[in-house]
Amino acid sequence: MTERSEGAIRHVLACAFLVAAAGCGTASAPQQALTPVNVRAASMKDGFASMERLAEAAKKEGQLNLIALPRDWVNYGEVIDTFADRYGIKVNELEPTASSKRQIEALDQLKPDAVELSLDVAVANAARFAPYKVQGWHDLPDEVKQPDGAWYASYGGYMSIGYNPRKVTTPPVSFADLAKPGYTVALAGNPLQEAAGFYGVMAASLRSGVPRPSEGVELFARMKGKMAEPNKADAVVDWDHVNAARAAADPEAWKVTIPKDGALGAYYVQAINKNAPHPAAARLWQEFLFSDEGQNLLQKGFARPARAEAMLMKGTLDTEQAAKLPAAPGPPVLLSIPQTDAAKSYLKAEWGKVTR
Repeated sequence: MTERSEGAIRHVLACAFLVAAAGCGTASAPQQALTPVNVRAASMKDGFASMERLAEAAKKEGQLNLIALPRDWVNYGEVIDTFADRYGIKVNELEPTASSKRQIEALDQLKPDAVELSLDVAVANAARFAPYKVQGWHDLPDEVKQPDGAWYASYGGYMSIGYNPRKVTTPPVSFADLAKPGYTVALAGNPLQEAAGFYGVMAASLRSGVPRPSEGVELFARMKGKMAEPNKADAVVDWDHVNAARAAADPEAWKVTIPKDGALGAYYVQAINKNAPHPAAARLWQEFLFSDEGQNLLQKGFARPARAEAMLMKGTLDTEQAAKLPAAPGPPVLLSIPQTDAAKSYLKAEWGKVTR
C-alpha cells in the first residue's frame, strides 16, 4: 500500500461495524423447522434467520420507496441500480432533493420505506422509526447509533473548501483565508435551511475544536461583498465528497482541501419508517447499504463509509478508492446535539448580518 493510501485511509471517517455482504447468508435448516418470517422484526436474525429469506420476503413485496437520494450524491445512482438489479425490486425514487425536515413530513404523506437524515433530525424523531439492528450492530460506536436501533450512521464526510486553481493564485489553507483578496466565495446552501450551508459556517467557526457560531457569522459577514452563487464562485465551502467529485471530473479546474483548523465532520444516518409499506424491502435495503459492497459503492462517490475501519482490517475496503479521498488533517470534530441546537438558534438570530 502506498504512503498516500495509508494517509487517506488513516483519516477515513469511520466506525467499526462488521456486516456480512448482502446475499451471503448462512445455511439454514429445512424450511419447516424455521420460525415464520416477521417482516417487521428488529433484526435479520429474529425476523428472517438468513439473508436468503429476507431477500425472498422483500422480492415478494416487489417495491421499495426511497426519498431524498439524488443519483449524483455519493454515487446513489449506482447504489440504487445495483440493489434493484440484484434483488429484482422496483425502487421508487421520491423527491430526490428533499431535506431531512421534509422527509419527516413525508413519512405519512408519501410513505417512504426508509429515510436518510442528519443526526439532529433523526434524534428528534426517533419514535417515528422502526427499530432494526443490521448485522454487526455491536461493532458500531454508541455515538452514531440509537440504542434500540431506530437510526444509525451509514457514511460521513468533512466540510471542505473547493476552489478553482486557475483563478485562486494562493490556495486556501484555512477558512479565514477566504476573506482575503482574490476570492469569490459561496456556501453550498442557505445555513438557515440546508445542512451543507449550516456546517460550512460551523466549520469556519471552530476554534481549537470548539464551535463558536459568532466567529463563523463574523467571518462570512466580512465577505459580504464577495459572496456569490456556487456556480459563479471560485471557492465553494461544501462537503468534501461533493468537492472531490467535482475535482475528479476536472482536476485541472477544481481542487479540494480540508483546512486543518476546521476539520468538522458529520454523519448521515439511516432509519426505517415505522409504517413502511414495504418493511422487508426496507430492511434488505439497510443490509445492502452496510454490506461491504454497499459501503464500497458509497465510497466510490467519495463518501467515507461508516464501516471503513472494520473493512480495512478485513481486507474488504477498496483501498484504491480510499486513497482518492481528500486528505483529512485528523479525526473530525463532531457537533453534539446541544451544540447543534445552540448554533442553529444563534444563526437564526444573527445570520441577517451577512445577508443584509
